[in-house]
Amino acid sequence: MRILLVEDNPKVASFIQRGLKEEGFSVDLARDGEEGLFLAESAGEFDVLILDLLLPKKSGLEMLRALRAKKNDTPVLILTAKDELKDKITGLNAGADDYLTKPFSFEELLARVRALSRRRKALDASVLQFGDLELDCLKRRAARGTHELLLTAREFTLLEYLMRHPNQVTNRALLAEHVWGHDFDTFSNVIDVHIARLRRKLDDGFSTKLLQTVRGCGYVLTAPEEK
Repeated sequence: MRILLVEDNPKVASFIQRGLKEEGFSVDLARDGEEGLFLAESAGEFDVLILDLLLPKKSGLEMLRALRAKKNDTPVLILTAKDELKDKITGLNAGADDYLTKPFSFEELLARVRALSRRRKALDASVLQFGDLELDCLKRRAARGTHELLLTAREFTLLEYLMRHPNQVTNRALLAEHVWGHDFDTFSNVIDVHIARLRRKLDDGFSTKLLQTVRGCGYVLTAPEEK
């Protein structure tokens, strides 16, 4: 799941970004409204946007109104110190989907982000199926046949992305962007390590190997007869 966080307070941004990444989210960070608007419009699709209102260069409300005017329907969670009722009404009327005031608990933030993501994916399949491989995105459960796969949060996100793009070769840059974030170092071996661990959990003990490496191109979830 890919999150865009627009927050200018370094401590708050670091706290949220670290917590979400530990839960398996990919988090892109913008520190002002102009950068946030640029990323929202040009850096690919996001599942949820977490938006402060009091931002440099362009306010959160200005950014939100600009996105909605361009028919961008990414779910938006406003996260701000402005806690008066009129501020909440203004934010929701501008197109926000939810409103959370500072100070906040990370558990509540996480619950709201997941709720917004579930709404966004309501039109998508919440249970993904590829051959005998099944991924329940709501229950966070993965299984191949009758064998349950014990995945880390990052492995789950990686497998979800591959299952939403079956039989498509996905290069390292795309995986880095959608699973780790746009500022991830694609020259490190982290992706290879995660792919190797996921492949062992996915394919060991099965005659049909689903996770394939396409040398020089990337990775693909496929079955031998479909290659």
